Amino acid sequence: MDKKTIKGGEFLIKETLYQDVFIPEEFNEEQRMMAQTCRDFTDAEVLPKVDALDKHDSALLTELVKKAGEMGLLGVSIPEEYEGFGQNTVTSMRVVEEMGTGFSFAVAFSAHTGIGTLPILYYGTEAQKKKYLPKLGSGEWIGAYCLTEPEAGSDANSGKSKAILSDDGKYYSVSGVKMWITNGGIADLHIVFAKIGDDKDLSAFIIEAAWEGIEIGAEEEKMGIRGSSTVQIYYNNVKVPVENLLGERGEGFKIALNILNLGRIKLGGAAVGASKAVITNSVNYANERKQFKTPIAQFGAIKYKLAEMAVRTFAGESLVYRASQNIDDTIEGHIAAGMDKGKASLEGLRQFAIECSIAKVLGSESLDYVVDEGVQIYGGMGYSAETPVERAYRDARINRIFEGTNEINRMVMVAELLKRAMKGEIDVLTPAMAVGKELMGIPDFGAPTMDYFLNKKSVIKNFKKAILMVAGAAVQKYQDKLANEQELLFLAADMMMLLYASESMMLRIEKLQEMRGEEKVGLYKDMLDLYVYDAATKIRKFGEDALHAFAEGNEKMGMLMGIKRFTKVDAVNVILARRRIADKIIEENKYPF
Repeated sequence: MDKKTIKGGEFLIKETLYQDVFIPEEFNEEQRMMAQTCRDFTDAEVLPKVDALDKHDSALLTELVKKAGEMGLLGVSIPEEYEGFGQNTVTSMRVVEEMGTGFSFAVAFSAHTGIGTLPILYYGTEAQKKKYLPKLGSGEWIGAYCLTEPEAGSDANSGKSKAILSDDGKYYSVSGVKMWITNGGIADLHIVFAKIGDDKDLSAFIIEAAWEGIEIGAEEEKMGIRGSSTVQIYYNNVKVPVENLLGERGEGFKIALNILNLGRIKLGGAAVGASKAVITNSVNYANERKQFKTPIAQFGAIKYKLAEMAVRTFAGESLVYRASQNIDDTIEGHIAAGMDKGKASLEGLRQFAIECSIAKVLGSESLDYVVDEGVQIYGGMGYSAETPVERAYRDARINRIFEGTNEINRMVMVAELLKRAMKGEIDVLTPAMAVGKELMGIPDFGAPTMDYFLNKKSVIKNFKKAILMVAGAAVQKYQDKLANEQELLFLAADMMMLLYASESMMLRIEKLQEMRGEEKVGLYKDMLDLYVYDAATKIRKFGEDALHAFAEGNEKMGMLMGIKRFTKVDAVNVILARRRIADKIIEENKYPF
């Protein structure tokens, strides 16, 4: 039960034991079989048809979504009583990761199984669940999530769509325009957000696409994910029965935010799957392509790229599954305490909103790095539409925009942490004050240790001190005005992401060593050494940038010295470490970790 005690955001102030995290190497047989089913489906049904999908073949896209439903892939998270499989967050994440290799189809799949279905599961009445979830889980119906409007993007609650209750109180008349709606051109069911009367906050509605008054716009011509359906939808006095109000009146914005939390962490999982596929394609090409009579995989410049692509992917994978298990543990704990399963699931997602945002931002930005270097490894061929990396490059770009832009998510990380601290949910003040006292005292560098993981834990503990010091000083300086200092929030968020990824990697590798033995984790330690070494440099810079912006005098000098102290790491031969990692990738001719 101890592992259930950690709360979202507490990674910053508490030490986590490796025994209390889930790592991908622990997947059970059922999870591995489900992943294989997804892989077989993607290889046989999706990848051979991506060119046709990219030409807006809506009939084909509909057929593929329905086939996924026939294979049970759409109902993974739907409880058995609604004809689904009732699997947990970790299992659904494994499915999403594997489907992430399917280019734009992965977007259609994720939108349907996530934001197109789960609002009903978590907020629907029993009647709504019985009516709609079996259809969505089987693929008989396809779902879409309709939140964004022409003048309401990141500020979603400013949407102008309206719902007017009829005089007899039997239905709402919904009018408005929604844009960038994934699956909108093929969906049978829409989750639509609109304000009832003069309400300040949105409400949510379940609207069937066959109802009168709905007009579907033309398919958008997009930079990437061209095979997914993206349209504007026009609602003109659509009559929605009052029983199709989703959740309570005025609860729509809360529904939107909570569902987006799950969408964010699942995007991180999909980015991991996409990254692995690009690495495999890249090393396949590098082993075959010869220049100067030598496979380009043997050149140091290419080895650097392959290794760094793998390190960043491994980091994203480690934190995604760590957070997924934390969510599951929290859900199980609430259910054991007597909470309804739906409410428990929502509380699990709310509790780990910070980690969900980290997974989204780090995953999408790592994937952008991976696809960019994938194109570079292919060289001129990488710019050709004949290669898979060209499509991967274009498709990846949207990930930093939807499910909340990465800028919004960075602000969410810090704002959510500060909000919880103010409410007393997380005690950030005590450890921050302890760091302040430590700065005033004589530095204690501790006794040197030859223990690998004790050394890494000490480094990561210092990363936490660096963040607490900078964030604490910023709060003291700006107080409730800190939300207006977006550049400072971004710096703090980047420091938090590097910390969380570093710690997640360390815990995974420590557990892996316990499972497989020290002699089997050498390359994994190389990856951790590289990531932590680079993270230290970045955290130091981000911290210094922040301090130069607001600190002054002796206090500034003291904190700058503190940043140097808290980001001190042992030297790493980065060239040899990357070569060892790359050699393994080249030997296996795929992403092997």
